[in-house]
Amino acid sequence: VIGVYINLSSGINAEYGYITNNLSQMSLKSKICLVTGASRGIGRGIALALGSEGATVYITGRTLEPSSKAPGSLAVTAEEVNARGGIGIPVQCDHGVDEEIHRLFDRIESDYGKIDLLVNNAFKGVNTIGKNISVPFWEQPIESWDDVIHVGLRCHFVAAQRAAKMMVPRKEGLIVNISSAGALFSFFTAPYGVGKAGVDKLSEMCGKELKKHNVVCLSLWPGLVQTEAIMAAKESIEKTKVGGVKIDVTKGETVEYAGRAIVGLMNDKSLSGKNGKTVTTADLGSEYGFTDVDGRTHYSMRCVKTGVALKFPWLAALIPSFIKVPWSWLVAMVHHYY
Repeated sequence: VIGVYINLSSGINAEYGYITNNLSQMSLKSKICLVTGASRGIGRGIALALGSEGATVYITGRTLEPSSKAPGSLAVTAEEVNARGGIGIPVQCDHGVDEEIHRLFDRIESDYGKIDLLVNNAFKGVNTIGKNISVPFWEQPIESWDDVIHVGLRCHFVAAQRAAKMMVPRKEGLIVNISSAGALFSFFTAPYGVGKAGVDKLSEMCGKELKKHNVVCLSLWPGLVQTEAIMAAKESIEKTKVGGVKIDVTKGETVEYAGRAIVGLMNDKSLSGKNGKTVTTADLGSEYGFTDVDGRTHYSMRCVKTGVALKFPWLAALIPSFIKVPWSWLVAMVHHYY
C-alpha cells in the first residue's frame, strides 16, 4: 500500500538497552521525578510505574488524605509507590496557584538539588467538561475555559519553566506533557480541544529551545484510559457513540500503561529524537516492546487494524499491526488547515 508506514519493531529493542515489560531492574533508582495530579487516574498510574523502577517520586494534587468526596489521595498513592520499591513524597499543591508551584520546586531543589523528570498531568476540567459536554460553546460559563486552560495548560508552562531552570545547567532531563487526541479530533468541548492543542504546541516550542541543552520536552497521548471516573461512568459511556462507533471501556488502557511508556522514555538512549514531538502510548508500546499490566497489547490509532476494527472486527483480525498510517496523513484527514 503506497504511503502506508510499516513498523518492523521487534519488541526487544537492544538499542534502547531496556525492555519495559521487565519492571524489576530498578532502572530509575537514582532519578528524582515529579508527577502532578497524581491523587488518582493517569497521574497515579504513572507514579506507580516510576516507583516500580525505584524512582523518588514527588506527587502533587489537592487531595492529601482519603475522602468520601472523591476516590484516591496523595497519601494512598505515596504508600503504593513505597510498596513498589520507590520513594513516594506527597505534596499538597493547587496548580492553579503559581506560588504553590514555586514552593513545590523550591522544596525539590532544596531536598535533592535536581529534577530528572517532570510529568505535567494536573487537570481541573473533568467536572466542567462533564457538565458542558452537550452545551454549545456560546452558552457555556467562562469557567469551562478557565478550568481547562488554567490548570491544564498555564500551570504546565509554569512548572516547565521551573523544571527547565534546574535541568538546563545539568544538560539533562525530560518534561512530559500529558495531552490527548483531543488536540487533533473533536472531543468533548471547544475549550478542551484548544487546551490539548495548546499543550502539544507548548511541547513543540519548548522542545526546540531545550534541544541544544540536551533536555527533552514532548507530549504524550494516552488512549482511552480506565480511570476511576471513566469506570464509574462506564454504563453511560458505552451507551454513547463517537463517529457512529460505540465505545468499549473494557478495551481501554489501565492507568499504569502511560507510566510504562514514560519508563521507556527515561531509558531511551535515542530520546533526543523525540524532542518537541507528540507520541502515543500505544506507539511507544510497539517501539519499546511493552504491554499493559494485564498483558494486553494496545494498538495505535495510526494502525490500519485499529480503524478497520471499529466497523469490521473480523477483517481487522487479518491485518498486521505494523501497518500504520503516517502522521502527516492523519493530520491531513482531520485538521482544519487542510
